[in-house]
Amino acid sequence: MLLEEIILYLMSFISIVSFWLFIPHEKQRNAQIAFLFTQLMTWFLGILIVDLNFIEYPVHFFPKANSTSFVFEFLTYPVICTFFNLYYPENKSKLTKFCYYASICSLLTGLELIFENYTQLIKYIHWTGYYTWITLFITLYISRLYYRWFFKIP
Repeated sequence: MLLEEIILYLMSFISIVSFWLFIPHEKQRNAQIAFLFTQLMTWFLGILIVDLNFIEYPVHFFPKANSTSFVFEFLTYPVICTFFNLYYPENKSKLTKFCYYASICSLLTGLELIFENYTQLIKYIHWTGYYTWITLFITLYISRLYYRWFFKIP
């Protein structure tokens, strides 16, 4: 098995298990809403970015279905965004909130850059880590706006 396939299976396993283990029962509905809304955004944006030849995924699941990274776009990132929304520091300062956004975006961008440089999971064509960071920030922000609207959080 290729290193890339091991990483994809591991990411899938960790995403599913963490969703199952670390979301309290009373927050299941909130988690499902955040998860599904993020899937809606990332599925569309992932297909768009690949179709515009900004990014390529040489090794990915379901190559006959589409050319995006199913694991990241449809599973891992929506799970991360779910945790982002569930554990958002709502009553903290604006600086703390910005640092919360920035740390998640930076961590995910760093991991993507490692994958881009050392694996065949992702290849930048007309893309950079800066674009990844910005799109992650925007999608987290939109997800947060929707989450607050849906659950009527002031």
